[in-house]
Amino acid sequence: MKTMKGPALFLAQFAGDEAPFNSWNSITKWAADCGYAGVQVPSWDGRLIDLDAAASSKDYCDEFKGVGAANGVEVTELSTHLQGQLVAVHPAYDTAFDGFAAEAVRGNPKARQEWAVDQVMKAISASRNMGIGAHVTFSGALAWPYVYPWPQRPAGLVEAAFDELAARWRPILDHAEENGVDICYEIHPGEDLHDGISFEMFLDRLGGHGRCNMLYDPSHYVLQALDYLDNIDIYHERIKMFHVKDAELNPTGRQGVYGGYQSWVNRAGRFRSLGDGQVDFSAVFSKLTQYDFDGWAVVEWECAMKHPEDGAREGAEFVKAHIIRVTETAFDDFASGGTDEAANKAMLGIG
Repeated sequence: MKTMKGPALFLAQFAGDEAPFNSWNSITKWAADCGYAGVQVPSWDGRLIDLDAAASSKDYCDEFKGVGAANGVEVTELSTHLQGQLVAVHPAYDTAFDGFAAEAVRGNPKARQEWAVDQVMKAISASRNMGIGAHVTFSGALAWPYVYPWPQRPAGLVEAAFDELAARWRPILDHAEENGVDICYEIHPGEDLHDGISFEMFLDRLGGHGRCNMLYDPSHYVLQALDYLDNIDIYHERIKMFHVKDAELNPTGRQGVYGGYQSWVNRAGRFRSLGDGQVDFSAVFSKLTQYDFDGWAVVEWECAMKHPEDGAREGAEFVKAHIIRVTETAFDDFASGGTDEAANKAMLGIG
């Protein structure tokens, strides 16, 4: 067994225009002060990173990592959640997602998609330059508007969507293979890869591509009433990244999984700061340790109630308390009688 690394913090929810959240130097000092040993970096945020420079210059990456290290944190992974979303966008969401793209390609779905693919490619190259072997993203979605089968879905609609999704991602995954980087899709509502079966549909179309992997986040499974522990048993060989995020699902006679169009705080299912929700993290950390997960435990703070800075500081301590330092000896070694082949045979009454 292996001991996972952590705690780390995903910076996307914290980056802003005010100090200490407005520069790479200051936000890494703040994260270390909160108790984090690593940070996951949103590659779209120019206040923190120059993705073009990171993709083309190892010197830039060395300097970037050096600033983090001097402040007490390691770069755990780069993220392209927003760019990955734009690899596949159903027209119903064109306006809603357009703001994720560079201004020059907004309002032009074809140019926007080409830009998004280039962005994810660059983030993979940047990961290689930083010596990082895993990258996190979203898959995007073509079939999501049809997730509930009413009106009845025409035969072949979902299959065509997944055929196209796989075709768009294959060149990116091949680039990841060339650079020795795993792509970890965050399995997430709003993406075509939103549960285990949809991930399998995608993976099948890619011929089991070795670089097609998962980010495991139990909060998204709680909100779907999916067995998040069984999910680890099924997919542990593909789980290469871990977001530590809590959630709760409290259905009533008025609303359930779909939430009745309510705000986050008024939904039956909502994200919570660590320890305030329903995820059994003792079991989650135990299962991941059992299956030799040795990546980073990355806190993604999202909560409809608690202040983010409180959630961040509490989250660092929460993860520290849950990481299992694996044993190098068996607990009952003290009672061992040693190894003796003849004695073993005698005990069994053989030979």
